[in-house]
Amino acid sequence: MRLKLAEKTREKTREKILRLLAENPKINSVEISQAAKITIKGVEWNLKKLKDESVITRIGPDKGGCWKVIKSK
Repeated sequence: MRLKLAEKTREKTREKILRLLAENPKINSVEISQAAKITIKGVEWNLKKLKDESVITRIGPDKGGCWKVIKSK
C-alpha cells in the first residue's frame, strides 16, 4: 500500500516539476523546491531522473542557462 502511495506522490512531483519547467525555463532549484514543496535534494534527484530518462535537458551553463522539456510523461 505504501509503495503505491509513494509512486503516486513521486509521479505528482514529477508532473509539478515538468509544469514549472515548461512555464519558466530559467527557474532554479530553489524556486522549484519552494513551488513543489520538496527539498532541494529532492529537486536535484528528480531533475537527474528526468534528464536520465531524456524527458528534459539543460541548455547552457548552470547560471544563465535554461531547461527544455523534451517530452511530457
